[in-house]
Amino acid sequence: MSSDLNKVIAIKDAVVGYRADVVLHHVSLEVGEGEFVGIAGPNGAGKTTLLTLINGLADLVEGSVRMLGHERFPRGGFIPRKLVGYVPQNTAVDPKMPIHVHEAVLGGRYGRLGFFKKPGKKDFEKANEAMQMVGVYKLRGRPIGCLSGGERQKVLIARAIAQEPKILLLDEPTSSLDYKAQGEILDLIRKIHNKYSLTTLLVTHNLSVLLRVCDRILLMKDGKVVFDDHRDKVLKDDSLGCVYDMPINAMDLMAGQLLSS
Repeated sequence: MSSDLNKVIAIKDAVVGYRADVVLHHVSLEVGEGEFVGIAGPNGAGKTTLLTLINGLADLVEGSVRMLGHERFPRGGFIPRKLVGYVPQNTAVDPKMPIHVHEAVLGGRYGRLGFFKKPGKKDFEKANEAMQMVGVYKLRGRPIGCLSGGERQKVLIARAIAQEPKILLLDEPTSSLDYKAQGEILDLIRKIHNKYSLTTLLVTHNLSVLLRVCDRILLMKDGKVVFDDHRDKVLKDDSLGCVYDMPINAMDLMAGQLLSS
């Protein structure tokens, strides 16, 4: 196994808890530069908590996290969060919210600017580049509350890549989208991953998403990683059925069937 120093993400025996509840149980994970990892599992499996840990916001009770060469120890330590782009689940937005697309995307630059600094020429250029990349530049003057679900998700992706991250985290990026919009978002995510040579982790309930865009798949259950291998291997044993406690038909997955919990 490679040294932790050669890994973009190296998590060892991580225990994460909220109040009295332990959400991650001694999870270990290594992710190399440029990998595209999909994470699936039923509700309560710990998927989003794992992203939160990588994003530097979870309460690490035990274990260690090394990211991009920086160590984080239990209950403290430094993680370079400005190099981690995060795309949350798509949610409804009040149409009257007075934030326009270009403002939302420009907000991705503030992590790099620091406190009390105004965006400059480079920041506006990076925001414009991100909007063009995801195809929302023509919408830059619109309020984000007036966009469709797919358009709004593209804005969130643009905001993340305007930050110039090394790691991209996506939590259910195709939730609440119709089939066509899902496909557009997935193709866009893969394009961005390749163009910017990112290390990408994507959480989803849609198992067909994993087969479409991810190279490596993690399956989680009860706060533990129970499967970690290439996407082709996940269909060759009963890992999916064991995780979801039900038979999973490989042909249904290949055809794009959704599995939600």
